[in-house]
Amino acid sequence: MSMHLILGGARSGKSRRALSLAQAHSGPVSWIATARADDDEMRDRIVHHQAERPPHWSTVESPLHLADALRRCSNRMIVVDCLTLWVANWLCEQPDGWPAARSDFLDALSQSKAEVVLVSNETGLGIVPDNALARQFRDEAGRLHQDLAAMVDEVVFMVAGLPMIVKASSSEQKTQ
Repeated sequence: MSMHLILGGARSGKSRRALSLAQAHSGPVSWIATARADDDEMRDRIVHHQAERPPHWSTVESPLHLADALRRCSNRMIVVDCLTLWVANWLCEQPDGWPAARSDFLDALSQSKAEVVLVSNETGLGIVPDNALARQFRDEAGRLHQDLAAMVDEVVFMVAGLPMIVKASSSEQKTQ
């Protein structure tokens, strides 16, 4: 099965692209969501995203234990939205557990038999953050993205709703 990494800035069209890939899949879909509804604005965002998805898709809420959620999903299509929220959850709540969680997730992903779509924010394009936690977040997200980009078949960078193909699957490369 293939794996896709969709990166981009805020409101760049990342989730919409993931949704489109999942809708094109003929079988059941599992959507793993990492967001926490800690305030009214985030609750509204979550409700909006849930309304975009067909009701027959399974949704797994997993703000921390992403590897376990990935292993539990038996569908042939899995979408993880979003990895940067997952990184932030670990670094803000259980920073000492982050290295093991990251390693466990990469291991679970490498063993997955499903088509997997990973959504994440590219956070390294702006200014250097002014505090240690923000710099650690930016650095950890960047390192995770590099490791994922090496593993996956396709990397897409979204800009203004348009996909920029950074890494094409080998089947696409052969047809070009």
